[in-house]
Amino acid sequence: MRLVQVALRAEDLDRAADFYTVLTKQPPTARFDAAGLLFFDLDGVRLLLERGAPASLLYLHVDNVHDELDRLDGLVEVVSKPHLIFTHEDDALGAEGHEEWHAFIRDSEGNTVGLVAFQRH
Repeated sequence: MRLVQVALRAEDLDRAADFYTVLTKQPPTARFDAAGLLFFDLDGVRLLLERGAPASLLYLHVDNVHDELDRLDGLVEVVSKPHLIFTHEDDALGAEGHEEWHAFIRDSEGNTVGLVAFQRH
């Protein structure tokens, strides 16, 4: 089993398209205005931004949470600054010997998005 799609609420598809194009560094893969649907490809997993979707929390892998916040400076509201979540002592939830860092931002539609980086310690 693998994750196929994640949906987030988007009240304004144009605004969401602009925001997620910058965040993901790629344009949308599909858009259906009449149905209120906007899609992005996240390494084989579809991100659906939908007018009727409920709010949820999306976690995106980035290389470095500090660098990503610097890149997005002025575009996003930082909900939670970068912080160490824990160090993986085994490989149950991530690569052994890596620290897991999180930061949280607010997207253009009011959703919270988690940014996650794994760094060797």
